[in-house]
Amino acid sequence: MNRRHFFSGAAVSAVAAASVSKVAMAVLPEPVIMTSADSAPPLTPENGRPYKPVLTLNGWTLPWRMNQGVKEFHLVAEPVVREMAPGFKAHMWGYNGQSPGPTIEVVEGDRVRVFVTNRLPEHTSVHWHGQRLPNGMDGVAGLNQPAIPVGKTFVYEFEARRPGTFMYHPHADEMTQMAMGMMGFWVTHPKAKHPLIEDVDRDFVFLLNAYDIEPGSATPKIMTMTDFNLWSWNSRIFPGIDTLNVRKGDKVRIRVGNLTMTNHPIHLHGHEFKVTGGDGGPWPMAARWPEVTTDIAVGQMRQIEFLADEEGDWAFHCHKSHHTMNAMGHAVPTMIGVDHRGLVKKLQKALPDYMVMGERGMADMGQMEMQIPDNTAPMMTGTGPYGGVEMGGMFSVLKVRKDQKPGDYKNPGWYQQPPGSQAFEWTGALPDPARQPAGAGNTPASAPVSTEVQIRKPAGHAGHH
Repeated sequence: MNRRHFFSGAAVSAVAAASVSKVAMAVLPEPVIMTSADSAPPLTPENGRPYKPVLTLNGWTLPWRMNQGVKEFHLVAEPVVREMAPGFKAHMWGYNGQSPGPTIEVVEGDRVRVFVTNRLPEHTSVHWHGQRLPNGMDGVAGLNQPAIPVGKTFVYEFEARRPGTFMYHPHADEMTQMAMGMMGFWVTHPKAKHPLIEDVDRDFVFLLNAYDIEPGSATPKIMTMTDFNLWSWNSRIFPGIDTLNVRKGDKVRIRVGNLTMTNHPIHLHGHEFKVTGGDGGPWPMAARWPEVTTDIAVGQMRQIEFLADEEGDWAFHCHKSHHTMNAMGHAVPTMIGVDHRGLVKKLQKALPDYMVMGERGMADMGQMEMQIPDNTAPMMTGTGPYGGVEMGGMFSVLKVRKDQKPGDYKNPGWYQQPPGSQAFEWTGALPDPARQPAGAGNTPASAPVSTEVQIRKPAGHAGHH
């Protein structure tokens, strides 16, 4: 991270918090730019109201400066190059060097001022998804404000009125700008103990996003409505998504926002969780029940919580099977059962982009037996301690360890199962399969059943048939 330190409040011109026009003339907070695609450590607040920070998966939290009691941030909307997985980079639009943009963390009751500088090739705006704020700060270009012209800086200012998890994204040429990756998370922490918001040991956030990037290219296609080929968490695809590392016994919260064009059933292995909140805030206790999968619709946020009490490496993913694949071509023919050994390489000499599904299924692609264009992620990839994981897209691993040191959440490596607790190959004699006797359980044919229907007619129609 290029953490060019913010000026202290005393070093800048005085800013009148009640006057946006005067604020816009003040010295801007210097923008902080992120270039790494790794998960940055939680940003412990150095000033302002205290809170326990979140960890943005493959992302970071935007620093701020305090200026006469106002928490000031600086977002820069700009073209970015996002590494979606090692060796695969995409040309996107985002904020402060990344897509998605940095998470903004504030505390309930904070007066917040966000400067937005537009370095895109077209106008933009920022909508603060789910927030209670003055109408003129809602960020819908043409409706609530003029769009931010190229090269200009606008300022948004409002009070963080309620705790919860929110998102931000443009509301100007939304089809283009969101398809190019412009979005981010906003977390408002409670200012005091809240009856519906529990303390947790680990608090993760990430956005669901989807892109259509042709194999061998780098720029998303903005006209795609349903046929996306890259499904990502914070614009990262497996195996480029960081693992979620926790200690056994930790209370864990995961906040997931969906800004794709379809729903996503998010599934956790090895544990039950409760959905404890959505865009509207924390849910009443009576609305929570144990689940292992929760469906997140378009434009929604869901917050899940669980006790990490089962040690191991547990899969965590979208349960739509084609959402755990990378760069899937929509015109790839299915050739299961067809022996085409030696044919593909010959065809690729004339057609370099030619790909075909293996006659035994998709595992051949997971083993990277087929050539793919440069700057293209394999469809199914990732290697675990026992071989290929054969996943991609929206997939990661929850790593629960009893020997994880307090405060040290580095990746602990692969889990070693205790003896006798892992599936294994059976080499002994097999019992004869149980078979149902012929005719058992069959329902004998019966004569057609005649059903008599009696109709009660309304009063006044007696005698009429």
